[in-house]
Amino acid sequence: MIMHVAPLDDWLAVPERPFAPASLSSEGFVHCSPDEATTLAVVNAFYRGVPGPLMALLIDETKLLAPVRLEPADPVPPPGVAAGTLFPHVYGPIDRSAVEGMLEIQRDETGRAVGFAPWA
Repeated sequence: MIMHVAPLDDWLAVPERPFAPASLSSEGFVHCSPDEATTLAVVNAFYRGVPGPLMALLIDETKLLAPVRLEPADPVPPPGVAAGTLFPHVYGPIDRSAVEGMLEIQRDETGRAVGFAPWA
């Protein structure tokens, strides 16, 4: 299972199509994380100012049609993530059937990610 952070509104925008966040067209892949701790570090490094609910998509990479490659962060991992950590990069859209569930990322009053909560 790998995780991808997405604003809830982005995930819900076009439910009949595979999910293709902006990074797919700008960088050629969808950024994912290998575990919960890394996902929280990613949110704290890149999503603190993003308004609205943030979701962690729980993706079964064996169900993706696009290839997944484990690659190092470029140039370095976000603070709190060990050097040498490999990140799953999905080289195509996320098939919605591969998303096994979602967790809402809980943030404190400063926007810092502090945990996860089930999402109905």
